[in-house]
Order: sequence, then structure tokens, then C-alpha cells
Amino acid sequence: MKRIAAFLLSVALSSPALAEGYDDVVRAELLSGWRLPNGDHMAALRLTLAPGWKTYWRTPGDAGIPPLFDWAGARNTRAVGIEWPAPHVFWQEGMRSIGYKGEVILPLRVQLKNGTRDARLGGVIDIGICKDVCLPHRVRVSAELKADQKRPDPAIAAALADVPYGADDAGISAVACRLTPRGDGMGLRVAIDMPRGTGSEETVIEAADPNIWIADPETSWQGGQLVAETRVTHMSGGAFALDRSSLRITILGGKIPVELSGCAG
Repeated sequence: MKRIAAFLLSVALSSPALAEGYDDVVRAELLSGWRLPNGDHMAALRLTLAPGWKTYWRTPGDAGIPPLFDWAGARNTRAVGIEWPAPHVFWQEGMRSIGYKGEVILPLRVQLKNGTRDARLGGVIDIGICKDVCLPHRVRVSAELKADQKRPDPAIAAALADVPYGADDAGISAVACRLTPRGDGMGLRVAIDMPRGTGSEETVIEAADPNIWIADPETSWQGGQLVAETRVTHMSGGAFALDRSSLRITILGGKIPVELSGCAG
């Protein structure tokens, strides 16, 4: 499903009318933010969606379109890191997607070549937008990042506060992964020792290798563990190795959103 979504995205973005014909649905702007003490700059991308529309998280689920960022219009920048506030889980016709509705602010930590000088952040961002239909959309953004901007932006600070918590904050004592062979790839079972939650938890599991696809897991409470069971395949369809220490596991729908790094065998 992920391969199909990627194909549709590439085809649709080749048509400017389709990729850029929904400016009334989503408004995008860069918040210029403030200069950090270490010389980096904290900025943000704000997306405002029309009522009923949503856009997707970094891992959108089998039914979503992943966002793509091209910062070719930047100046005096070395790298741009995205801090992702906890997303929502959406279900449509039995398929799951992960994303945001209304307004979302994505904090951007910008590493600068020279932290004492002004910088410019600009580029093209391809996102998916969805209501009754799901479509790709392209936005162009730019902002000047002034070296003398020192005061934090409350809107960006609030978005940073919505980033998922770590294992210690959620009372997680252990995370174990078990791999089993199967005809269409490998089976993956993740068992998380943690206090009982809401019973509505959803999990997202991401691999560091972008060529490895992990299906939307089935998540349930089994005894005192939150268990996620899924299927893992390689985009090539061939054999592969899965580095369990580099897996990223996000828990949504619980008492607090949680993000975990790696698991034991």
C-alpha cells in the first residue's frame, strides 16, 4: 500500500493543476521563531486546513501520503530538523491514517552555517490533504531568520510541548521485539511493559531504513503489556535484515503520547 501511495504521489505531482489547485483548502507559512543560545534557530511551519480537511504525519499509515520537504531555497543553513507534535489517528473505510486537522505547527530546528548572521529558510513542501478524497498538494514557503530575534514564539513553544513523551515519563520498564519468518516477509511482535492505559491505544512502528515497510500494527493489551503485531517487508521483495535497535515506536490514543527508541530481542 505504501508503494501504491508513493506512485500516486509522484504521478499527481507531475500535474501542476492537481498539485497546486487547492490553495483554499490549506494555508502554509513559516514562523520565523528565534535564535537559540547555541547558534541554531528555532522556526516552524504552520499549516491551517479548511474545516473537514486533514494532512498527514511523517508516517501517514497505509491510507496516507507522506510529506516531503525540499529546502533548496535556504541560505546560511546546514540542516533542518522537524519536531513532530503528537498526531491523531483517523479511520476511513476501514483504513487507518495518521495526521492532523485544523491547524498544526511543526517546529523546525535549523542548524546554521554561521549562527551570528541572518539566515533564510525557504523551499517546497509536498503534502497530502484529505477530506472525501485524498490528494497531494504542493506549497512554497520562505522566511527570514534574523540573528537578533531572541524572544521565543509562544505558538512554537506550545507545539514543542505537544511532542510525544519518552519511556520514563510513561512508566515503561521494558520493550521487547520478536521476529518470526513468514511467506510474505517477517512477522514482528512488540511487547511493551507499561501501566494500563485507556484501551484505545494505537501504535506506529518505523524502521530507519526507508526501504523497509512496516504495516499498520494490530495493537492490544495482553496481561500487563501493550502488544503490537505487524508484518515487515522490503520494498524490493527480497531478503533483508531488520535492526531492532533503530526501530521507532510511537504510542497514540493513550493517556499521553509516547515515543520509544529501539527494542530488545
